[in-house]
Amino acid sequence: MTLTVADSLIIIPTYNEGENIVRLLPELLRAYPHVHVLVVDDNSPDGTAQRVEALQVEYADRLFLMRRQNKQGLGTAYIAGFRWALNRTYQFIFEMDADFSHPIRYIQDLFDACAQQGYDVAIGSRYVKGGGVQNWPAARVLMSYYASVYVRLITWMPVQDTTAGFVCYRRYVLETIDLSRIRFVGYAFQIEMKYAAWCLGFRIKEVPIIFVDRIEGSSKMNKSIVREAALGVLRMRWQSLFRSYRNPSAPR
Repeated sequence: MTLTVADSLIIIPTYNEGENIVRLLPELLRAYPHVHVLVVDDNSPDGTAQRVEALQVEYADRLFLMRRQNKQGLGTAYIAGFRWALNRTYQFIFEMDADFSHPIRYIQDLFDACAQQGYDVAIGSRYVKGGGVQNWPAARVLMSYYASVYVRLITWMPVQDTTAGFVCYRRYVLETIDLSRIRFVGYAFQIEMKYAAWCLGFRIKEVPIIFVDRIEGSSKMNKSIVREAALGVLRMRWQSLFRSYRNPSAPR
């Protein structure tokens, strides 16, 4: 089964990714001629949005742009993209970075895990057999790996790569999760989305990928993001004992 226009949307959040986005989008849209792409840009000073607009001339019916007024965080960008997708007919909704760290060849593997193998969420995982990381310093690999170990210890969630940002969701997963209850706005958003899906009983598949560190632009990782994740996971786990992530209007 191949990805189709009616079914599949790839959401790419951007902030100062102009150098990457002009290379990524043509490559992505050529490799998968039957998908749509939504770029959610947080008013990048480097003109990322304007570069996307220039590409829309060629890909007018497949490339879409959401321009936001200021930098509001990765989590809110994705949630805005999810809501945009749910107002349309997409059945498979992907998360993907703009910096080539998520090789586009794996998009089909994520899709197949959901569309053919029956999983509800497919995660591009660095930390399962066959996965890995290229061009990261050892200290960063260890920090990322043990962050996932920490999350598993706190949440008991059986996901090896809890902070992964390369994901495919079936539509009904995003319809079932009450997106207004997702509190994290930084990279810990990725943890909370997986945790919400797991708490609601959705089937999750980790697909091995080789993650490649960015070449152009700079990482958005900083100490406040790490602190949000470390403390926020404890709060997330505690609060989940008393409330559900289920959207009250979602069918049961």
